[in-house]
Amino acid sequence: MGPRGTGRFSLEDKRALVTGASRGLGEAIAVGLAEAGAHVAVAGRSRSDLERVAGRIRDLGRRSVVVQADVTRVQDVQRMVEEAEERLGPLHILVNNAGINLPRPALEVTEEEWDLVLDTNLKGLFFAAQAAGRRMVERRYGRIVNMASQMGFVGFYFRAAYCASKAGVVNLTRVLAVEWAPYGVTVNAVAPTFVETPMTRGMLEDPWFREEVLRRIPLGRLADPQDVVDAVRYLASDAAAMVTGHTLLVDGGWVAW
Repeated sequence: MGPRGTGRFSLEDKRALVTGASRGLGEAIAVGLAEAGAHVAVAGRSRSDLERVAGRIRDLGRRSVVVQADVTRVQDVQRMVEEAEERLGPLHILVNNAGINLPRPALEVTEEEWDLVLDTNLKGLFFAAQAAGRRMVERRYGRIVNMASQMGFVGFYFRAAYCASKAGVVNLTRVLAVEWAPYGVTVNAVAPTFVETPMTRGMLEDPWFREEVLRRIPLGRLADPQDVVDAVRYLASDAAAMVTGHTLLVDGGWVAW
């Protein structure tokens, strides 16, 4: 079990919803919030995987509920937030982590592929933020953390749709932060470099691709899931009470070039 933190860094008895929480970064974030003291609703499409993650959270002595949802469907997203609040209690924290990448040369991207990436990474994120934001604005407190990417700041091979979606997340985060700041709701984003997860493992097993990535990271390594978890926990905590509209790059210096 990791440290729960103290004072303004603590998430003790906060209630959080994490989308895309069935594996990879989403799982790490959900468990990391619980380690900091939060009760966590985990959302995604695979009930069996979500139940496993919820079990890890309960083993930490925190409450957890499973909510099945497809973030590409607005009705599902609205029900997801409503169900999370009904079963866990009013939310203090939303982490919009659900995402997808379909690497493809720009000349070969189909309409269906473009729509799936944008609907998952940007449309679903917006409507989840909207659904949770309505409740947070009314209660005059909330912490929304969106998962962006360094690819929202730079271009990279075969990622036209993905880069476009993540650049949208960066600027959408600013808009929501400006609109909801008067109500005590902060909206920030975390933008990691490549992290070795089930979604990226296949591409990172290619020696040429791995070297191409590593040579662009001044710190000389891939991000570890914990690097991302720590950034999310900070932005979700009261230690970041004066931080809003910001995208925190966890990229080892990639964008500093």
